[in-house]
Amino acid sequence: MSEKMKGVVCYGPSDYRLENNIPKPKIGPGEVLVKVKSCGICAGDIKACAGAPMFWGNGNLEDSWVKTPVVPGHEYWGIVEALGEGAAELHNIEIGDHVISEQIVPCRKCRFCRSGKYWMCETHNIRGFQKDVADGGMAEYMKFYAHDYVHKIPKTMSLEDAALLEPMACAIHVVRRAKIDWADIVVLAGAGPLGLCMAQLIPLLTPKKFIVIDMDNERLKLAKQFGADLTLNPTTDNVQKIVKDLTGGYGCDVYIEATGNPKAVTQGLEMIRKLGRFVEFSVFSHETTTDWSVIGDRKELDIMGAHLGPYAYDVAIDLFDRGLVTSKGIVTHQYSLDDYKEAFKMAEKLESIKVLLNP
Repeated sequence: MSEKMKGVVCYGPSDYRLENNIPKPKIGPGEVLVKVKSCGICAGDIKACAGAPMFWGNGNLEDSWVKTPVVPGHEYWGIVEALGEGAAELHNIEIGDHVISEQIVPCRKCRFCRSGKYWMCETHNIRGFQKDVADGGMAEYMKFYAHDYVHKIPKTMSLEDAALLEPMACAIHVVRRAKIDWADIVVLAGAGPLGLCMAQLIPLLTPKKFIVIDMDNERLKLAKQFGADLTLNPTTDNVQKIVKDLTGGYGCDVYIEATGNPKAVTQGLEMIRKLGRFVEFSVFSHETTTDWSVIGDRKELDIMGAHLGPYAYDVAIDLFDRGLVTSKGIVTHQYSLDDYKEAFKMAEKLESIKVLLNP
């Protein structure tokens, strides 16, 4: 068996390379060797490649959050090829199983991990961003650790649905944070891959009215197909007036920001009613500013963040398995590792929604 493999390696902003002789992961006790079947390209991957400060800080690679060289990619799944001693019992899997691990590699030792809040692990190694300890899925193989959270995927699940499990798990966490009730008027800003996952989940909770805002009409059509009651394009619609008119002048009960555009933050703070719930999920490429007196003095809002997909993977797997959610319409393009440059370029275009790399 070859000890080398092919994969994409990140060395720094705009410095991503396809290499054919990366060391194939070696596994020890409790560890799993996985043959990667697919890995999605996330907006975070695009922003990291472009050099966004949240990933690279002041540009000094020694001080940056991303530790290079690293194999990128955190939206992966694959097939178990080999198991270290005790791994089968630890993870309840066997060779040939289809599996996914959560995108964070938790330390299991910090106060957050020990209290069950593992997704906020203080060490915070996220797949695809930290070399050696958290290499990602844009390679032929990857290693799951003994302290990873590993989930088995039904073998009947399509490649595309399995590739969307990580985004769907994140979307589930966001929607849970919103605490949506039957009487709520919910506004979702952003119909990208994550937004379109939420656009399938929110109707399952049957709010009074569900509104999706995006600047791309094709994505809005898909959101409507998934169950949005109303879709609005801020380039042609007076979204503030429409939402206020629909709510007797009060504003929406819940606003979920999933665009990564700073304007969507201030839009939401204006649109939401007093005592409303604002959930922020996006990764921003630069700082966002707003008048904080709106949050406190004027509206007394509940502002909540949402990070990763804790306690949501089994739910996502079940929803896909029951046909309640789908990747159809969201996964738009698929490429081989050899064409990773073209794939990254396509992922930046509005004509794509979710782009996959299939090793």
